Amino acid sequence: MTTKYHFDVLIIGSGAAGLTHALHLADHAQVAILSKGQLEEGASLYAQGGISVVLDQADSLQSHIDDTLLAGAGLCDQEAVSYTVKHARESIEWLIEQGVSFTKDGITSETYHLTQEGGHSHRRIIHSADATGREVETTLLAKVKAHPNIHLFPHHIGIDLITSRKQLGQEENTCLGCYVLDIKNDTPRTFTAPITVLATGGAGKVYLYTSNPDVSTGDGIAMGWRAGCRVANMEFIQFHPTCLFHPKAKSFLISEALRGEGAKLILANGAPFMDQYHPQAELAPRDIVARAIDHEMKRLGDDCVYLDISHQPKDFITEHFPTIYQRCLTFGIDITKEPIPVVPAAHYTCGGLMTNLDGQTDISGLYAIGETAHTGLHGANRMASNSLLECLVFARSAAQKITQLLPQLNTELPMISPWDASRVKPAKEAISISHNWDELRRFMWDYVGIVRSNERLHKARQRLTLLQQEIDDYYSQHRISSDLLELRNLADVAELIITSALERKESRGLHYILDYPELSKMQAKDTILEKKY
Repeated sequence: MTTKYHFDVLIIGSGAAGLTHALHLADHAQVAILSKGQLEEGASLYAQGGISVVLDQADSLQSHIDDTLLAGAGLCDQEAVSYTVKHARESIEWLIEQGVSFTKDGITSETYHLTQEGGHSHRRIIHSADATGREVETTLLAKVKAHPNIHLFPHHIGIDLITSRKQLGQEENTCLGCYVLDIKNDTPRTFTAPITVLATGGAGKVYLYTSNPDVSTGDGIAMGWRAGCRVANMEFIQFHPTCLFHPKAKSFLISEALRGEGAKLILANGAPFMDQYHPQAELAPRDIVARAIDHEMKRLGDDCVYLDISHQPKDFITEHFPTIYQRCLTFGIDITKEPIPVVPAAHYTCGGLMTNLDGQTDISGLYAIGETAHTGLHGANRMASNSLLECLVFARSAAQKITQLLPQLNTELPMISPWDASRVKPAKEAISISHNWDELRRFMWDYVGIVRSNERLHKARQRLTLLQQEIDDYYSQHRISSDLLELRNLADVAELIITSALERKESRGLHYILDYPELSKMQAKDTILEKKY
């Protein structure tokens, strides 16, 4: 018998989006936050660069909007971009009210230090040294833990959303909650709520090399897709140009802010190369920088390129990039004296579950925020430091909408059947899960990576079809585990990426395909996938 819980709002995910959403709701509702690991673990924690916001008098909202639209390569939703940029300042002011400490221009200064990153025409990145995500996440988490109306469930992973279509056979699809695995007790739980919010982040772990932490397995996107949500633009996976290349440096990102402060990308012989690829050189949009590095590595047969900021004064480097300096030092790399070996890695999922400006998905009672959602802000390529901003703005707008709806909602939900594990048996061994996990991530990297082709995409789809059959067979016969649930979700996300990539017969933004190297006016639209029932 599964344990049942009931709340006004169920939030799945405890990153910047989920925590912000909970704090905006908690004075009006009983809120549950589920996290499949430690509460603070997630991509938000590791965000280094900062949050884009117009604070400098030389800057303007229109400039931020124009830069975002340009980076998005013709696919941004202009209303979503304008909405996000116009609500940026109030979001930053709210963070400061919560106690988030941003870097000032000097010890006695009242103004905040702003840096510049790729795609931005002005300095507009507010930051907390080079650990902005950690400062935001830990500050908000402390606030969340102190609020009596917020109930925390670490080590709980979603299995599947509970919907009226699947549970009650109704034609109208309403979300009623989620079946959840309590990982530590190896027990399924039933969480019901009139409002469920997916804030599970992206899906970087679908690739062999990623800057994302291990929890980034696309759970919310996969659960929403299986429940009946439309998904958009999953072909646009952003590869961060610069992750530390070292056998022991798992997933460590080298912030774009280094390039904003003058760091140069160079080859092993010390020669710079970015000016051959774009007028903005190191500050070109991320897709261009990642492809340039990928091309140079393949051209020369090198394992990496290098990022050099050693020409800056040592005090400047250690003050502005203390985390990166110390982490590199543990691997024997003194960034004040020598260049950093770097490679591109999967970093951000620009597509996701389609939502409106209030975070509402196609399913009544189901919302998606943060990297899980496709709001239209990023288009075909996310501009640097717009991601944490999106988390803040849309977490707030969704909370405002839900607060308006709460008095009208029927909290008496229909009787929900418990999770049925009566026809499955414990697995004798887990080798097939780990093998399939490795195979999936490797062929996604080889065939559906920075540069694609029709041949590679079709190979990936053939491999995935066989893999999904194995996963489905295993899932139907054996008791669930967190590894199995993540593998199932990654396979679903891989299918969405491959299908979307095959539908886009052009090269645009983050999707570069050798068979169609040019832009097509006919393809200047979102790739929208809808599940057939």
